[in-house]
Amino acid sequence: MEKVGEHITLDIVGTKKEYTPEFYEKLVYKIAKAAKVTVLKISKYKFEPQGFTLVALLAESHISFHTFPEKEIVSFDFFTCGKVSPKVSLDIIKDEMEHTNIIIKEFNRDTIDLYHDNYSSPGLKKSYVVNRVLENFKSKVGQYIEILDLEQFGKALFIDNEIQVAESDEHLYSSTFVNSGLNLNSNKEKAAIIGGGDGGVARECISQNFGFIDWYELDPEVVDVCDKHLSKIGEKATEKNSAQVGSQDKKPKQVENWLNVFNKNFGNTKLSRVYIPSFDCSWNFSSSINH
Repeated sequence: MEKVGEHITLDIVGTKKEYTPEFYEKLVYKIAKAAKVTVLKISKYKFEPQGFTLVALLAESHISFHTFPEKEIVSFDFFTCGKVSPKVSLDIIKDEMEHTNIIIKEFNRDTIDLYHDNYSSPGLKKSYVVNRVLENFKSKVGQYIEILDLEQFGKALFIDNEIQVAESDEHLYSSTFVNSGLNLNSNKEKAAIIGGGDGGVARECISQNFGFIDWYELDPEVVDVCDKHLSKIGEKATEKNSAQVGSQDKKPKQVENWLNVFNKNFGNTKLSRVYIPSFDCSWNFSSSINH
C-alpha cells in the first residue's frame, strides 16, 4: 500500500449567515497555519444574488469552500500530503462558523481500494478493502472477471461484480456443498459439477473418492485465471485423472450422459435442458457428451 495523503470533507449544516469572501480567506490561512501547509494562491468568486466559492492552491494540495445559502450549507474540502492531519480544520471551523451540525467524511488517499458489495442496501453499505487488483478483464464468453487481493479474505474471484470465492473461507463453502449432497445421496460413483471454475468443489469430490467427476465450467477463462491465482483452492483438480473439466471449447469426456445421473438419483425427475439465467443461454446436456 502506498499512501500519498489525507483528505477530509465537511458539510457545515445550519449556516444561516452569509460570510464575506474576506472571512473565508482569513479562515483558509488560519487552517493552513494549524496544518503547517503553504498557501500558494487563492482563487475566489462571489455569485449574484448569493453564493460564494473559493479554492486555495497549496504546496501540499488544496483547500476549498463552496456555499449553498438557499440550503444553509457550506461545503469544505481539504486534501494534503503534509505531515499534519487535515482534521485540525474541524475545531477551527466549529469555532468560527455558525452551524447546527457538521457532516464529516475523512479518508486516506492511497492505493487501497474499496469494492462495493452488490448486496448492500440504501441504508447499509458494505465494501471490501482491496489491496491489489491482480486481474481485470472481460472474457470471450462475456463475463467481467476480476481477481482481487482482499485485506480480510485474501485472493478472491469476482464475476460480474459479485464475489464468487475467496481463499480464506472457501473450504467452508465447498466442503459443506459436497457433504450436503452426500447426505442426500451417498453414491460416490459419479459427480456432475456445473460451474465451479475455481476447482474447490472438484477438490472436495476428489478427497471424498468419487469414481468420476464430470466438471463443466461454461467459461474456460475462469478455470485458467483460478489456476493462475487461486491454485490453493483447486489443488490442481484439473490435472487429476478422476476429474474431467469441460468448457465451451473443450467438451467433457468419458461420461455417458449427465441426464442418467439426474434420472437415477432424483427418481421421476426428467431433465432434457438446463437453463442458466446468468449466461442468458441454455445448455443441452446430451449435445456436449463425447463431441
